[in-house]
Amino acid sequence: MTKPASVPRRRPSWAGRNYTLLTAAAIVTNLGSHGALIAAAFAVLDAGGDGGDVGLVAAARTLPLVLFLLIGGAVADRLPRHHVMVAANALNCVSQAAFAVLVIAGEPQLWQMMLLTGLGGVGQAFFGPAAEGMLMSSVSGEQVSRAFALYRMAMQGAGLGGAALGGLMVAAIGPGWVLAVDAAAFALAGALRSFLDVSHIPERAPGGGLLSDLRDGWREFTGRPWLWSIVAQFSVVVAVVGAAESVFGPLVARDELGGAGPWGLALGAFGAGTVGGAILMMRWKPRRLLLAGTLCVFPLAAPSVALAVPLPVAGLAAVMFVSGVAIEVFGVSWMTAMHQEIPEEKLSRVAAYDWFGSVAMVPLATALAGPAESAFGRGPSLWGCALLVVLVTAAVLFVPDVRNLTRRTKEVTVLPAPRVADPVASTDAENPAGRLG
Repeated sequence: MTKPASVPRRRPSWAGRNYTLLTAAAIVTNLGSHGALIAAAFAVLDAGGDGGDVGLVAAARTLPLVLFLLIGGAVADRLPRHHVMVAANALNCVSQAAFAVLVIAGEPQLWQMMLLTGLGGVGQAFFGPAAEGMLMSSVSGEQVSRAFALYRMAMQGAGLGGAALGGLMVAAIGPGWVLAVDAAAFALAGALRSFLDVSHIPERAPGGGLLSDLRDGWREFTGRPWLWSIVAQFSVVVAVVGAAESVFGPLVARDELGGAGPWGLALGAFGAGTVGGAILMMRWKPRRLLLAGTLCVFPLAAPSVALAVPLPVAGLAAVMFVSGVAIEVFGVSWMTAMHQEIPEEKLSRVAAYDWFGSVAMVPLATALAGPAESAFGRGPSLWGCALLVVLVTAAVLFVPDVRNLTRRTKEVTVLPAPRVADPVASTDAENPAGRLG
């Protein structure tokens, strides 16, 4: 009797059910959210706002994110992470749907756009730390870098399509409908994440309360020089790059490049670069994780320079592509370092301090972008953004742990499959992108 041919595996052993669901949900949300970033800026401009108003709306999203992040991290290590993520997705869905209705109805007020954008920031504050902890707990072994690279490649590929399509849709049918698509994407992603299973994650021992959890996470964070130094670096990098791309970028596109379509193309080129960087990191495993990643932060100064000149659309797109490749090398290296160095039961709390430091200065930077343009001019303000990226990145290379932390190699370990599939016990994980990339 002939033995039947074995059915080939459709996915590698480290890509289990949770990992697959998390990746699929991230694709959906990134398709919507990257277009919505463009739509929100042009909704403000179409309503008669200026660069300062665009900055205020961007700051309105980030300020609640900063205020609630640490609480979100502690809650995510205390409650089932998937419950936290699904609830956050629901809040994002409702806030974006209301924003879309206001814009489609016509003449939304600045305070209304700021309020609804702020609710989205609250949702992200609880979602981000829970999502990062959930993703890191879904893979194990020496293939974690490949898993993170594949996840980010799928996520960034969706961002590429979402940015390009979003820019075209804003130009063709208006920003309100793009915001409506984003609301639908949050609803679908939340439904996918509701099927996640957390039975393989050990139950958390009862702690001493929320403040005790926060202090414990703070000790874990401050006890690692590589961790707090890079977070301090990114508090500046994310702020100035965010101001350049969320405030100055749309203004340069409107005044110099022809509007939303070319800016969407430039953001799409950045997304294409991140896909290329993720493909690179699926094969390349730098031994000194953080040294390789930090060196790749320097190119993030280039988009600000390109906008300051300004370069034509083709040149800007090329610069954005290179910076996308670079940030992906950093992103995968950073996630791998966090995965191998931070205990699983503290991942969300440490991730919250990471996120908090990374976005703490964004509201100030985006709110000051308009006044800086008025005081110094758009070009000098963008050159200042580029200079700050270079200076803080050079400074962090003086930290020994950043230069010397090395990748650990160990036997591949596959997480056990859950004993009972329970579609109700589920988790949700979004892009930890929330930051750069």
